[in-house]
Amino acid sequence: MRIAVLGGGGAMGGLFGGYLAKAGNDVTLIDVSKAAVDEINAKGLTIDERDGSKQLIRVPATADPGRVGPVDLVINFVKCYHTDTAVRAAAPMIGAETAVLSLQNGWGNAPVIAGIVGEERVLVGLTYHGGMLLGPGNVKHPGAGMTYLGELDGAMSERLARTAETFAAAGFETTRSERILDEVWKKLALNVCTLPSSALLRFLSHELVAFDGTKELMAALLKEVVEVATAQGIALDYDERWAAITGLLEKAVGGKSSMYQDMEAGRRTEIDVINGAIVDAGRRLGIATPCNDAMVWMVRAAEARALQAKE
Repeated sequence: MRIAVLGGGGAMGGLFGGYLAKAGNDVTLIDVSKAAVDEINAKGLTIDERDGSKQLIRVPATADPGRVGPVDLVINFVKCYHTDTAVRAAAPMIGAETAVLSLQNGWGNAPVIAGIVGEERVLVGLTYHGGMLLGPGNVKHPGAGMTYLGELDGAMSERLARTAETFAAAGFETTRSERILDEVWKKLALNVCTLPSSALLRFLSHELVAFDGTKELMAALLKEVVEVATAQGIALDYDERWAAITGLLEKAVGGKSSMYQDMEAGRRTEIDVINGAIVDAGRRLGIATPCNDAMVWMVRAAEARALQAKE
């Protein structure tokens, strides 16, 4: 497949783009970071594996989507607040048969993409792979997991099958789902519990299940997510999610969450489409979400403090 990865200079974009290129696909990484683009083009993309080994993958990178031409698949890994700009800039790569796949964190990216390219082009997915950006052109792969893909209408389409097969051939265990929005909410539940907790406390992933206080916090956050999801007809089981979340954290030794990385670097976080999505849904449905409210307030305060420090 001809594939373009938006946010390809980041941790997850580099990880997926690199493995897809290694599997023989025609991949181009798209990123606004000149440092990332220059490093990848000059030296290649380096992926540090969990076992200590390193892979050097040659894959082209550019900041100009106009140089790529139409592709079969655009994979969007940019932060939620860059979605509109990135997808609009990707217009030269979107041909008559191009699909646009969101593998982003949070809730609400698909409608933004659909509003630009049309709902008929949109695929939605999520992944339980972990990625950490060590530097320009250097990604660490601390944890692997299932990747889920689906059509918004639940159809088992030919393009969905082809995309899933392409991912599987690149080493990503992939499942096609007829209820992809349920799966998105399962991942959202994980992010709600772990991202702000790790970022505010500066805890590595496995440390979140090492202490009673963080486990109690995550349990309270999860209860609010399940209540909000159930009220919207989304299938989310508390016991299944709790077991999945704690199991993933126990295996992610040394992992550093994306929100932790963002706050450490003084970047804006995605709190608004993660815990903020639970708060917004709770208000709409008349459901109290005090724990998620608190996480949003604290992360926004930390962001404001970091911004002041830069002025």
